[in-house]
Amino acid sequence: MPPFDPQVETFPGGLVLTLSGELDAYDAPALRAAFSDAAAAAGGAAVVLDLAAVTFLDSTALGTIVGLLRRVREGDGALRVVLPETEARRIFELTALERTLDVRPSRASALDG
Repeated sequence: MPPFDPQVETFPGGLVLTLSGELDAYDAPALRAAFSDAAAAAGGAAVVLDLAAVTFLDSTALGTIVGLLRRVREGDGALRVVLPETEARRIFELTALERTLDVRPSRASALDG
């Protein structure tokens, strides 16, 4: 089992994938697999990626999130990222990904659509 232990749950508009802890290159293969499964399971619905409990992301983990965005969009779905003002948000700001992704300050906001 991967150290980040992804939690998957459904909601009326799609599914939520919750991650926690530190995500780095070591986690990337398992992260890619979890994202692939989530994109397939969403089947064109929304995928909410809840990163509120993530304390660190490296560029490899960030790249897997970009891959998830591509897969979800290819399936005509939407990706919403829960990313409150935390240390992990800094890499999104440095790479300007918070402008590319649909970033929400809270899970409630992401679930509302």
